[in-house]
Amino acid sequence: MKSFITAAALLAATVSADLCQEGVEDTNGNFFCQKVNAITYTGVGHDGSYNKITSMDPTTGACSSAPYGYSGSLSPLDEEVSIHLRGPMLLKQFAVYMPHNSSTSPPPASKARRHVHDNRHGHAHAHMHKERNAKEEKRALGDIVSALIDGKWQTWANNYNGGAAAAAAPAVETGAPAAAPAPAPAPAPAPAPAPAPAPAPAPAPAPAPAPAAAAVEPVANRVGSGSSSSDSGEKSDPADATGNWARQAYYNSEAGIAAGLVFLNHQGGDGSGTWDMTYGNSLSYASKDGTAGAPSPQILADTTLASSTEIVIMTDQPCTDGSCGYTRPDTVAHHGFDGPSKAFFFEFGMPDDGQGGASEYDAVNMPAIWMLNAQIPLTLQYGDPKCSCWTTGCGEFDVFEVLAAGDTRCKSTLHGNVAGGDSDYFERPTNGTIKAALLLFDDNIHIKILDDSTEFGPNMGTTFLKEMAADTMEDSVEKLVSLFKLGG
Repeated sequence: MKSFITAAALLAATVSADLCQEGVEDTNGNFFCQKVNAITYTGVGHDGSYNKITSMDPTTGACSSAPYGYSGSLSPLDEEVSIHLRGPMLLKQFAVYMPHNSSTSPPPASKARRHVHDNRHGHAHAHMHKERNAKEEKRALGDIVSALIDGKWQTWANNYNGGAAAAAAPAVETGAPAAAPAPAPAPAPAPAPAPAPAPAPAPAPAPAPAPAAAAVEPVANRVGSGSSSSDSGEKSDPADATGNWARQAYYNSEAGIAAGLVFLNHQGGDGSGTWDMTYGNSLSYASKDGTAGAPSPQILADTTLASSTEIVIMTDQPCTDGSCGYTRPDTVAHHGFDGPSKAFFFEFGMPDDGQGGASEYDAVNMPAIWMLNAQIPLTLQYGDPKCSCWTTGCGEFDVFEVLAAGDTRCKSTLHGNVAGGDSDYFERPTNGTIKAALLLFDDNIHIKILDDSTEFGPNMGTTFLKEMAADTMEDSVEKLVSLFKLGG
């Protein structure tokens, strides 16, 4: 049922909703104001606490937790986060950028990354709320380059000096992927209990031939040198001395390239991860089409994720020796994307597959892209809320979420101890793909639809990022920009 309400009624429930003065539509309790091309949430970070999971007992189902205090810019989303995609979705490109000072003075690749935050993540969502070539990063002669290319981890010394007679790097292939480093396979009982509430989907990029294919350093050599942004209170200016943010992870579906990241799903017990009667499926490595588990990291195929299929994107760095804090026993566990300043770039489509859900909780034909505190999927994303930090506010941000089967509007929402959702919306890209950016910086979250010519190169210029932040800091009907102020 649809009805129109006055702007005054909605303004009473939100701090900032100026564009709603142009008109508001109530669709089954979800309010939609104006279609926009950019949304900014201000005042995201705050002081608070949530309960970190400290143990899980698959025999009794008991979970224990301990209070954890946080503060600082963007907290608690300055901690490690995971990116989630739900079909129907076509991800063409995906890239992660962080300030150059996040990747300088890297620790030795052989050492596990130290991190002061533990991870856990629990997503108890009760609501279902064109191609460009990417320039390859140039490496100094003799640098060691690593990348996951069509299912195989390739490592080589860069012998290409810009001239002739260089040793060629492994070529990007299109054949079936070979097994990469994998956890001990778990027994494969039938994939477990169906998950509860639902999450979201995302995009992907295009290739570029170069003697050193996919020259993107593994996250172990780049992201986070051990310092916590929350604790330091430090903020990284896009106007960094380097003038750029460095690409930390990259995926291109057409080129078959994935570097600095892994694709996971909730099919534990099928090839990797685990399954039990108490908690169901853990995280697992995802198959190429995302519908099953796999024994090792696979590159997501250049195909549309089926309706309701969920993919989780995390860094390529495994959790070792407690480096991620407590994680569910025998799950596939990788670090999330850390820091108070980070940007995620997507090229994606959300085609309408014509299906209709049996109920509002059936996430059929309801694509989505969202971000979770990485502790949630590393413990229990779906199931007993006592086994997830989600219910106590460790953080979730819905970037593009379709709230009803077949709807053509995507909403954004922040969940946590400080929460809110902008009633302006993005148009669902049902035909073809769009490019979009999610920028977390200076205690604000910016989402913006980008020009199709935007390239996801090895660096993202400071001018581009500063303009993106500046251009999305005020409501504008003319510019199709919405500003949502949290906390007054």
